[in-house]
Amino acid sequence: MEKRFANEIHESCSRALDTLLRAVLYNYSQPVFIADDDRSLIDASFGACILSGRCRDQIIGRKLDELLDSSARLELERRWPAFLAEGSQEGSFTLEQRGGAARDVSYIFRRNVLPGRHLAAFRYDDLKDDSGEKPALTDAPALKEVRDFALCLLDVSGLLTAWYEGAERIYGYSSEEAVGRPLAFLDPDDHTGKGELHADLVRAQDSGRCGSQGWRKRKDGSRLWAHMLTSAVQDDEGNLLGFVNVSRDFTAYRETEQKRQQRGVLRESRRGDASAVVGIVSGEYDRITDASDAFLAIVGYDLDDFTVGRPYWPEITPREYRGAIEQAHEEALLYGACSPYETEYIRKDGSRVRVLVTAAVLGLSPFRWMTLVQDLTQRKAQPLEPPPVRTSDFSEIVGDSPAMLRLLGQTEIVAPTEATVLILGETGTGKELVARAIHKLSLRSGPFVTLNCAAIPTGLLESELFGYEKGAFTGALTRKIGRFEMAQGGTLFLDEVGDIPLELQPKLLRALQEKEFERLGGTRTIPIDVRLLAATNRDLKRMMGDKLFRSDLYYRLKVFPVIVPALRDHPEDIPALARHFTEKYARRMKRDIQVIPPATMRALIKWSWPGNVRELENFIERSVILSQGPTLQAPLAEIQPDDSQPASSSTLDQVEREHIIRVLGESGGVVSRAAKRLGMPRTTLNATMRKLGISRKDF
Repeated sequence: MEKRFANEIHESCSRALDTLLRAVLYNYSQPVFIADDDRSLIDASFGACILSGRCRDQIIGRKLDELLDSSARLELERRWPAFLAEGSQEGSFTLEQRGGAARDVSYIFRRNVLPGRHLAAFRYDDLKDDSGEKPALTDAPALKEVRDFALCLLDVSGLLTAWYEGAERIYGYSSEEAVGRPLAFLDPDDHTGKGELHADLVRAQDSGRCGSQGWRKRKDGSRLWAHMLTSAVQDDEGNLLGFVNVSRDFTAYRETEQKRQQRGVLRESRRGDASAVVGIVSGEYDRITDASDAFLAIVGYDLDDFTVGRPYWPEITPREYRGAIEQAHEEALLYGACSPYETEYIRKDGSRVRVLVTAAVLGLSPFRWMTLVQDLTQRKAQPLEPPPVRTSDFSEIVGDSPAMLRLLGQTEIVAPTEATVLILGETGTGKELVARAIHKLSLRSGPFVTLNCAAIPTGLLESELFGYEKGAFTGALTRKIGRFEMAQGGTLFLDEVGDIPLELQPKLLRALQEKEFERLGGTRTIPIDVRLLAATNRDLKRMMGDKLFRSDLYYRLKVFPVIVPALRDHPEDIPALARHFTEKYARRMKRDIQVIPPATMRALIKWSWPGNVRELENFIERSVILSQGPTLQAPLAEIQPDDSQPASSSTLDQVEREHIIRVLGESGGVVSRAAKRLGMPRTTLNATMRKLGISRKDF
């Protein structure tokens, strides 16, 4: 039984840690790698991608040595055994970036931050702080967050069975001192063993996972503010085997977090009517930390019930629907937001209310969520299922595929806030339509002002943004108002923001941070109340690495990123789009087109549409022009594949995707069981599922 428990707990621990690593590392700007004993890389932050000049998929599986120049590789090979023996190491190397460029970097190695996984955090040696001095490596903000993880395993009774090196470093207790004790020994105010940490285990057993935060004590008597995640471990039959607990030291960030909570994530959204259709709530895994008046009206609680009494999500969610919340959180961790789903909440008076829910990740430190909830009690009763229901008017956006529902869910969530939104996507996907939808759903009554940064000559872009005073330059005969002033009280949408010249980016950053600017040639500071939305089809991360886009501006724009999917990623929306554009242009040209032939529709769905929705719209407009009767006459020869070219690998991907989904369904959705049937490691299957866009809703 002990061996079986060890095997099961190890597999579940790895699965939980894979999700945790993705969530923690994925968005970090600091170059951070996770390597095994042989220096093979198994995870990387996007800062690491910029440092190495490779995407994450091109990094995983390589050796850490490959990032260094030839002399540094020999030095790393010499230093690595000493690091594994000592547990930590600091130093410097010359790193070889893709393309042959070399940079001097300092590093910190930490052994076993997670079992068998070692952290390698780098810092560019040519960076300087505001005083012009190069800061110490340990002063890098991201390194304070990811420098260590405390991981421990517990049996079904809540006693520690494994205590790893990260936990030893963070709390100061050795494995011999910790194993066999209840987790509550870390709670400085719990003398009975039945306090908050014990309650976390009960909640985790009940709902599968719970998050908590609070003061914990070290061996030397000092305290730290820790964020903990506890997951229950079960076998294939659902029997409880034990728990896995991961915690991180957030002491340095607690003051900032408290100020943010005091302001409230959604203070601005509370200006709306409490009887609004939707309610918004934020929280941390199963904790609710802030809620709009509309949400409170839906569930019948007061705000103090959450901030003081702190009921948890499981307490307001019927047991039979709790699995949906867990799946939604997992989907949001992977994709940023989950598809809308229907469930029920238990009101304070014990009655139930039917709701439509969409959740999104706002920040991964410390795993903060924003959830949008719509009251569906006024709808005619029907069986609970997740149909493609929209909670807002997206009349300009067509599509009901899971990818589009996820996009619309993110739009609904961020719209009532004041957050800056960065809309990413290929050309022709409809990024401006998403920006307009965010503005329409926001609480701002001012205008929606747009500026295509790629369409304005570089020398004129500053005056377009900020305006200019009379006499500022030759030809400035009158004062000109810029787009920021035009958008006062409303929204400014900067399309193709990646085309803003490097020398203008600091002024834009200052306007966003300080909410003020000066006109060109002026001396008076002008305050502004403008929400900024930005869009681009360019790779801003790569531009940062090439010194073409400022990293501080990128992080200021990327408060809430939204990715608009390419049309080839949701071909199920093509029929609706084709009918929409056919009706639009037939009406404009006074044509009566009623039928799109099945062969035409099949050809439309089969084509990859490199120009995305814009290309499809232009093709349909051309087809309407050519049509003389009630049937759409499309020039299908234009969208036929070239038989002389080799077949696209997308067909193989689709076959592989369908096969994996079928095996997962036959395996009851258990990834480890499906991996055995497919003859591959579970980690490989997880990576393949991410690459092919497979989530729990598919099986």
